[in-house]
Amino acid sequence: MKKSYLIRLTIAGIVGSLSVLAILGIYPVHIMDLQFAAVLQRVIFDFSWIAIGIIAGILVLTLLFGRFYCSTICPFGILQEFCALLFKKKNTLQKNLPVKYFIAAITFGTLIGGSALLIRYLDPYTMFGSAVSLTIVGLIFTFLVLALVFFKNRYFCTNICPVGAVLGLISKVSLNKIYIDKDTCISCGLCAKSCPSGCIDHKEKCVDNEICIKCLKCLGECKKNAIKFGTQPVKFSLKRRNFIIAATTLVVLGGAVKAGIEIGKNFVKKVRDIILPAGSENTNRMANKCLNCNLCIKNCPNKILTKADENFPAVHIDYSKGEGFCKYDCNICAEVCPSGAIKRITLEEKQNTRIAMAMVKESECTKCGTCKTECPKSAIEVTDTAKVDGSLCIGCGKCAKKCPSNAIQIFAIKEQAKIS
Repeated sequence: MKKSYLIRLTIAGIVGSLSVLAILGIYPVHIMDLQFAAVLQRVIFDFSWIAIGIIAGILVLTLLFGRFYCSTICPFGILQEFCALLFKKKNTLQKNLPVKYFIAAITFGTLIGGSALLIRYLDPYTMFGSAVSLTIVGLIFTFLVLALVFFKNRYFCTNICPVGAVLGLISKVSLNKIYIDKDTCISCGLCAKSCPSGCIDHKEKCVDNEICIKCLKCLGECKKNAIKFGTQPVKFSLKRRNFIIAATTLVVLGGAVKAGIEIGKNFVKKVRDIILPAGSENTNRMANKCLNCNLCIKNCPNKILTKADENFPAVHIDYSKGEGFCKYDCNICAEVCPSGAIKRITLEEKQNTRIAMAMVKESECTKCGTCKTECPKSAIEVTDTAKVDGSLCIGCGKCAKKCPSNAIQIFAIKEQAKIS
């Protein structure tokens, strides 16, 4: 039984390591495509059969075996487990609180309504990415959760996390569960002491599989092999309290969807001077869809993508940073974005998407021809002065960066557009 725990821990270690490498831009793996909130958003707003297959796979896995996602795939869950091993805290029985259903209803409701504004501050993957990329909000959130780990171990996963709440409800009726053989159990409490989610009541000889994260640690701790993992006949009963919680959650969900629609309409109406990576379409869509995981920022080879700031609440382009222009033969940001905020357009589509517009200051142009040579779309002609063909310019910024007299400016546009 200890082998099961070690195998699960090894897989979690590999996934966690790949997640860090991906976010740091060291190794461009697609491990983040498995993150629940991000892939759910892709299903809702950027229809993809691959995304549907991934989300279906996570749900089926949970229905068959329980919340293995939380202990093996979620990088923030893996981080908490690592810290819990360092803290060596004694685990205690935890209550299954209904507040998490309301948190999930609000966060996923606003997401369905059209805005990722709330979920980007509660989704474990987003916060993990923000922390690894040294964003202040992500670091504060991570510090608070790890402080919670010190006192209550995986309390965030069991009673706060919106993803955990959804998967927990499915895990509650999963085919295979952790359960106690009451005839063999001697109520020694070893299993309960080892349980990071506090889901084992050794006195009552029962396991709350809704909050059990399937770490499998308890299987190897029991000296009598009374802890089992498999099918167990369970009688389903809908208590009045559960019915009230379910009904209230649905009401909250409906209100959150409506709120998400309103937020989506009015979030960034006044923003006009922001340039976005190809596939983002417009500022309002990007502000409402970007999870701020910063995966694209770390993987951008020219380092022109920047984090959310006081000017714009999501990832955007800043040509004053890095190489100063968008690389023509690169669409890595579209490839790595797990949430669909940056659509997964092909390189050819990216090369024909206008994200901004170049303009020449004729009074400062020296007619050197550098801009014409550097333009990847042949959108600039030089006669008496340099002139930009607006039907060909995609706003990559290379001409402005290479211009020796700083005679070219790049202006934001309201809506990205395809050029012929």
